[in-house]
Amino acid sequence: RFKEEDERQRKKIDAKNGLENYAYSLKNTLSDDKVKDKIDEADKSTLEGKVNEAISWLEGNPNAEVEEFEAKQKELEAVAMPIMTKIYSAGGAPDMGAMPDMGGMGGAGAAPSAGGAGGPHIEEVD
Repeated sequence: RFKEEDERQRKKIDAKNGLENYAYSLKNTLSDDKVKDKIDEADKSTLEGKVNEAISWLEGNPNAEVEEFEAKQKELEAVAMPIMTKIYSAGGAPDMGAMPDMGGMGGAGAAPSAGGAGGPHIEEVD
């Protein structure tokens, strides 16, 4: 009984952390000096708005369900992917390790790496 609840909680926290990491990774990428020159203002403004919207949503919905976190991440990816593809094809990539995970949250997939000192707060599961 407790094992099922623990598993549900773990999936929820993984989904939340995945979205949070993805949003902060995008935010950090947008502020990278190598990327700033490669992105036009309209794309930057659009993506920053969507990233900030996702972060605000996360702060206001810390207890959302797995499906809600995954849907929000897909929504963010839908805006970010074309813009990031444009940046990377223009040679604006600082390095491939800094590119946010574009794979989505396919079940128990690995979360993208956290972005630097000002990055997200990761919740631990006991």
